[in-house]
Amino acid sequence: MPLDEVDDVEALRRRVARITRRPPDALPPLTVLRRGIDARGQRVVFHLAVGLGEVPLVSRDRPPLREVGGEPVLIVGDGPAGLFCAHELARAGIASIVLERGKTVQPRRHDLAALQKRGEVDPDSNYCFGEGGAGTYSDGKLYTRADKRGEPRDVLETLAESGAPEDILVDARPHIGSNKLPRVVTTMREALERVGVRFEMGARVVSLRRRGLEVRGVALADGRVLEGRAVVLATGHSARDVFDMLLAAGVPLEPKAFALGVRIEHPQSLVNRAQYHRDADHPKLPNAAYRLAEPTTIGGAERGVFSFCMCPGGWIVPASTENGALVVNGMSLSRRDSPFANSGLVVAIEPSDWERAGFRGPLGGVDLQRAIERAAFEAGGGAMRAPATRATDFLAGKTSQTLGETSYIPGVTPSEIGSVLDVAGLPIAERIRSALRVFDRRLRGYASSDAILVATESRTSAPVRTPRDPSTLECVGLPRLYPCGEGAGYAGGIVSAALDGIRVARAIASRAPL
Repeated sequence: MPLDEVDDVEALRRRVARITRRPPDALPPLTVLRRGIDARGQRVVFHLAVGLGEVPLVSRDRPPLREVGGEPVLIVGDGPAGLFCAHELARAGIASIVLERGKTVQPRRHDLAALQKRGEVDPDSNYCFGEGGAGTYSDGKLYTRADKRGEPRDVLETLAESGAPEDILVDARPHIGSNKLPRVVTTMREALERVGVRFEMGARVVSLRRRGLEVRGVALADGRVLEGRAVVLATGHSARDVFDMLLAAGVPLEPKAFALGVRIEHPQSLVNRAQYHRDADHPKLPNAAYRLAEPTTIGGAERGVFSFCMCPGGWIVPASTENGALVVNGMSLSRRDSPFANSGLVVAIEPSDWERAGFRGPLGGVDLQRAIERAAFEAGGGAMRAPATRATDFLAGKTSQTLGETSYIPGVTPSEIGSVLDVAGLPIAERIRSALRVFDRRLRGYASSDAILVATESRTSAPVRTPRDPSTLECVGLPRLYPCGEGAGYAGGIVSAALDGIRVARAIASRAPL
């Protein structure tokens, strides 16, 4: 449909009438199943159900939550993997206790404010840790290519039932927004509590407890020990102390590829013009997004450079979980109406890369992350100020003398961030420079002086995988321990993490408790 007609129901019926060769008044009911802007932004593409009567957006036969009972499953982490694991267990009537090191969404906001305004990092309550996990305050993007893990529709419908806008069931690239997702997460928790699921906040797990050969409990930082029928480790990609805990328990962790780089920020108007061209100011068009990728070859090794977690109309935020280290991430509200657009601009990193740089062992990727994050903190000057460089200066390999406006509240320090990225001796900056020149040809102005690179985007995914049996999903060598979600290396984003949580719950439900 042309942009001027996207909200005109009668125009839509006339278009369907022409396709089906029927008079408009003879058409049966139409239901919009999917809606998305075409690649050039010049029209909106609709997928419709015609003649099936009223098609509900939320399925009428969804399995309900049941009163739970029996020996509980202990779920470590209240992000999407842990929350949806508890939700799926409750559908089967299986009790669970969700243990979260951080706080519920409302008090968590105060810790985020302290991080933004004063550079104070609470290692248990920040943009990564707390109710809902890292996704709660980082946009709530819901698109995924993880169909092989399960049906994403069930996840989207559960979120819609919990108060997310029903548009997420129709939009081709759905998102909720950091202003609405906290309430959705809280509503899900409250529904689970009503059927007997228990949530404990401020409950940091420090070790595993075995019953014979099986993992059947956990010890908490406050000295308590909890036991259950199984333990699900659904901690996120930044729970580094959990990796240490697993090594201490004898788990053979595996290094896993991840990506590392910067956030790049543009005026949103620049991105709109580059994507929509003459239609950039059309009132029916949302702020434009983009997806870019380019292979780079240096020293005989090919590594991709790509955009990651693109936030139209968004903000850059400090996502550090440790003092003395700087991590940035992107977020946006439901309306995506900030004057800035930002995206991760990251390089694929393989275990062989960091081993050549001298970072060895299963946690070598974590050590690499930490080295660059500390270099970024020092270059920024402390208090979560971030080192930043204009794209034109970055391409020239020099320090920016001035910087334009930015959405990053703690502030930016003019720097030459190539030296920050290359502190470990890997050609990260060189690869980004190579890809930037290509991206500038694809999106006019992408590498102009209006673009600012902010370091460092290092928490794209976990650089570690916890091995698990492909059929039972239990940790290899530790029965009844279920690694799950992003922190275990089996997901990347809200929906794929939720799907993995559902999958683990079904694996637990399929076997009888001892």
